[in-house]
Order: sequence, then C-alpha cells, then structure tokens
Amino acid sequence: MRSLVLAAMMGLLVSLAAPPASAETRSKLVYSSGAWQVRVVAYDSGSMKCQARVADNGYSFSVWAAPGSAVRLQFYSSRWGFNDERATLKVRIDSYPSWRLSNAHLYKHSVLFNLPNNSAGSKFLKEVAYGNRLVLSSASGRHVHSYTLYGSKASIRALITCVDALKGRNDRNPFD
Repeated sequence: MRSLVLAAMMGLLVSLAAPPASAETRSKLVYSSGAWQVRVVAYDSGSMKCQARVADNGYSFSVWAAPGSAVRLQFYSSRWGFNDERATLKVRIDSYPSWRLSNAHLYKHSVLFNLPNNSAGSKFLKEVAYGNRLVLSSASGRHVHSYTLYGSKASIRALITCVDALKGRNDRNPFD
C-alpha cells in the first residue's frame, strides 16, 4: 500500500505544485478505505497538507497533518454556527477512557484542536486507527455526534505516507 500511495502522491505533488489559475484551495484523493478518504490539499499560498476524513450526513471528522506542524483534529457540521469561541469537549473511542480536549477552537462550522506532539497525541491517533467508533460530547457529557472509524487504520497509515511525501518535497536538510 505504501508504494501505491507514495507513487500517487508524487504525481499529485507535481500537478498541485503548479500555480492555480485563481486563488483557491485544491485537493486530490490519494487513498480511501472503508468510510475514510485521504487527500492532499494545496493552498493558494503554496503550502500543502494531508487530510484523513470520514463524513456522514453533514458531519465530518478530519485529521490534518503536514511536516513541521501540529496534527489538527477538525469536527465539522454545516448545522453548527460558532463565532470565535473556546470550549472543552470530550471524545471517547470505543470503551477507552474519554479524552478531554481543553481549549478547543470553535469557529464557524468547525471545532478545531491541535494534538500535543508527545506520547498522548500518538496514543490518541493509535486509538483512532484501531477503534470502531468515536463519540464527540460536550464537557458535561452531552452527546453531540458519533463517527465511524471503519477504515481508519489504513487511512492513518496513508496519512503518514502523505506527510512523508510532503516532507520529501520540502526536505532541504539531509541531516534531519
């Protein structure tokens, strides 16, 4: 799988690296598994990120990653309408203990949270990869939405491959 995703990524990097005709965000599907899709996203600024996403009935859960950046979680719903707020949320994956996402950013239709760049962040991603269902709740425990994790293990691997391909594109230091 890694070589297929890497080959697809290299072709996509070339096509997405060309300047767009107008200022826009472009994305290309590089992998899908189960309910998940992995995309490489190119911004008009020239930066690129990888996104692993599951969507259902107007709700989505995404994991965003790029070399040198924090891994970002995004919960999205067109039904939500936030100003520029902060909140504490709970996320539970299967029967694992709940995760407390303190100081999450609520903006427009999204809830955004940067994972810590440590073992806790890695453990969270591992639970996503090996889990079946993720439940998003308010800090008080009120259910907000459930997301399937079917296909997440292969998709998280593809997300890592995508980030590695972007790193190779930007890597000017052979000693890193």
